[in-house]
Amino acid sequence: MKVRRSGFGAWALAVFAVVLVLLGAVLAAGGAWLVALGGSFYYLLAGLGLVVSGVLLLGDRPAGAWLYLLVFLATLLWAFWEVGLDGWALVPRVVGPAVLAVLVLLFIPVVRRRAAAKGVRA
Repeated sequence: MKVRRSGFGAWALAVFAVVLVLLGAVLAAGGAWLVALGGSFYYLLAGLGLVVSGVLLLGDRPAGAWLYLLVFLATLLWAFWEVGLDGWALVPRVVGPAVLAVLVLLFIPVVRRRAAAKGVRA
């Protein structure tokens, strides 16, 4: 069965996946610099996770959504480890990734439908 790539969901998913790849590339590059300076590996690993997640989503692979949610869970753990329960300190660490997580959750039906139509497994 031929999969349409022209529907709104398909285009929105493609744009979102490209945004994830670009955000991940910037985060990974900054993270690599931070590691070179002796800092945390978090940004490098999170950035690489976003890049891989975006690439998987571009390929209509549901694993991309689950990978992003895993990166988001790791981000929550890292944020709480770093600043504890300080709400204002958590905001910049958690709000952006949480918005992306909501969008990923909204795209899961689109990815599943497209993957099933193409015969792609997770």
